[in-house]
Amino acid sequence: MKQVKTTDRKSAFRGDRYDRAEGWFRRCGRSGIKLPAVSLGCWHNFGGDGTGASGIKAAKPFHDNCRAMLRAAFDHGITHFDLANNYGPPYGGAEERVGLILAEDFKAHRHELVISTKAGYDMWPGPYGDFGSRKYLLTSLDESLKRLRLDYADIFYHHRPDDETPIEETMGALDSAIRAGKALYCGISNYSGAQTKKAVEACEAGGLFKPIIHQPYYNMFGRDIEGDLLPVTTKAGIGTIAFCPLAQGMLTAKYLKGIPKDSRAASDSEFLKEDAIKEATMKKVRALDAMARDRGQSLAQMVLAWTVRPGGVTSALIGASRPEQVVENAKALEKPSFAADELKRIDTILKG
Repeated sequence: MKQVKTTDRKSAFRGDRYDRAEGWFRRCGRSGIKLPAVSLGCWHNFGGDGTGASGIKAAKPFHDNCRAMLRAAFDHGITHFDLANNYGPPYGGAEERVGLILAEDFKAHRHELVISTKAGYDMWPGPYGDFGSRKYLLTSLDESLKRLRLDYADIFYHHRPDDETPIEETMGALDSAIRAGKALYCGISNYSGAQTKKAVEACEAGGLFKPIIHQPYYNMFGRDIEGDLLPVTTKAGIGTIAFCPLAQGMLTAKYLKGIPKDSRAASDSEFLKEDAIKEATMKKVRALDAMARDRGQSLAQMVLAWTVRPGGVTSALIGASRPEQVVENAKALEKPSFAADELKRIDTILKG
């Protein structure tokens, strides 16, 4: 990635950034760390110039937009930025860009941030750039820290389960990262309830640092973890941060009137295609949007508040393509409570 020169840089952030709604910062499981109710995922919109859903192609405006999103997040109490080794595109691109912005704007605020990264999906050719071996995980973390321009990650995750590598080796690699001072905490992602239980048991048997956080797919359209994973994480004292809480934008007002040109569904993204925007789904989204308006908030705000309602989820991990989305979503906990009849209304809408 080419160095991008920016102008008119201001180092100061808002002095009221921690004046948040009650319950904004919540303890992650039984660990000492607290996470904001909404965290920012630096996935598909922080990679190479012109990639992602922002529609911005030129290098400097693209970089400035990424910078503005991170600054807007921090200004509104979002202190957790989430990455992975293969986020981009290209692989490593998001870590490089975020690393540059951290060095430019956040150097004096490193102690106020939680920066997480992951390894577990394919990253480089050959047998050592994928899955869950000690070789891959620790090598990948070293490379991630170089791209991020950091001495340590606050949380280092194994990104997906690997049934061919002994769980003791994978958890041992995460433990080694912590003992070497290259990570403060460790986590896991995409593990089932049974796989999470095995990971915890391996850590307890080996005297290893246990994961403090699990990052699963969870939203109103995908609720499998409620019966499978959350009982395990709750018992083990592991926090949970939900990725895709807005279902790639489907649980926002973005697609209520069709497919905008600057949306993910209209882009070349492999993760959300136009044919996924089905009328039956949109009928539910329109009903949820009406309910959100009854509550005096946007659909995205209501969905995020629902995601982190009492019941096990510590934080909702949002994506964004412009800073205005970050600001809107940061207001999710201004109306956090749901009456019993409201929760019933949501369940009725989702059942169709």
